[in-house]
Amino acid sequence: MLFDIAAMAAKPRYNLLASLIVPRPIAWVTSSDARGRLNAAPFSLFNMMSGTPPVVVLGIGNRAGRPKDSARNIIETGDFVINLVSEELLEAMNVTAIEFTEDIDELAEAGLATIPSHAVGPPRIARSPVALECTYTRSVELGQDRKLLIGEIIYAHVKDDVILNPDRGHIDAARMNLVGRMHGGGWYTTTTTPFRLARIPAEGWCQTQSSSGNQDSGSLR
Repeated sequence: MLFDIAAMAAKPRYNLLASLIVPRPIAWVTSSDARGRLNAAPFSLFNMMSGTPPVVVLGIGNRAGRPKDSARNIIETGDFVINLVSEELLEAMNVTAIEFTEDIDELAEAGLATIPSHAVGPPRIARSPVALECTYTRSVELGQDRKLLIGEIIYAHVKDDVILNPDRGHIDAARMNLVGRMHGGGWYTTTTTPFRLARIPAEGWCQTQSSSGNQDSGSLR
């Protein structure tokens, strides 16, 4: 079936794309406003977009025509923390997704303890296996009450028991037991069943194709 994306209404279009582009990592963002009031909220329109520089991007929409607390806080204060969500923290994360008023501390409602960050103002969630301290760099307005917030990772806190080789940056990702967002209706997935698929060097592929008699050079591009 062919979907004309531009012709679709907003909600069905979101439902479709959010069900196709899966699984998505979850950025559990802790931030604070100019008065120091804390906020925590999960966002699955998120990913790392560059290693050098170490850039992350959050897609955050407005609520009732106003910026959500996380977006406002990040832009006002210039820093934030992305905590990653393990399976044991899924219920607590779901509490912080409730659309509380801005005077409610989601961390307190979810019973989550925090730890001061190393260099940014907002704290990190103590039980999260990974916390990325980030500084805000710029926003890209997308229209339709939505923007992309771009940040740079400056420090990463990682649980000791998942580290394989700190000098090489090697991590046992499965041991973090992270969850990812699937389609609508509250569906998630775990990351505990990884498998390995080795990259094929171009030279090896060419030799394989040559020995099999396939001379179609266009397939190598």
